[in-house]
Amino acid sequence: MDESIKYSEAIEELENIVNEIEDDRISLDELTNKLKRASSLIKICKKALFETEQEVKTILDEMNESSTEQESSEEN
Repeated sequence: MDESIKYSEAIEELENIVNEIEDDRISLDELTNKLKRASSLIKICKKALFETEQEVKTILDEMNESSTEQESSEEN
């Protein structure tokens, strides 16, 4: 799996594959390879989304901790 591809590039390639399938521009011989590629791209996107979600949660947790600490020190 090509992990070096960026999320936006993976999405763009997926959209192209979907368009090719919808427009009947893919031969039966190519279909299996396109579906395998689409599966790999989806895995890349899922991984990127998961990692981003974890980073956002970490940032929000840090912000909440900082806010709580600040409120605590203001009360004293």
